Amino acid sequence: MNVLIYLIPVALFLGGLGLAAFLWSLKTGQYEDLDGAANRILIDDEDEDRS
Repeated sequence: MNVLIYLIPVALFLGGLGLAAFLWSLKTGQYEDLDGAANRILIDDEDEDRS
């Protein structure tokens, strides 16, 4: 039972860290252009990279 004294704060800290990272990604616009990222794989730009 004594181990819960350590595990609960660690779990809360990691959860808060994950929430902070998610909110940061929303704030910086990581999810703004989902269709562009999906279509970017279809663009053939090998000729531009070899120059």
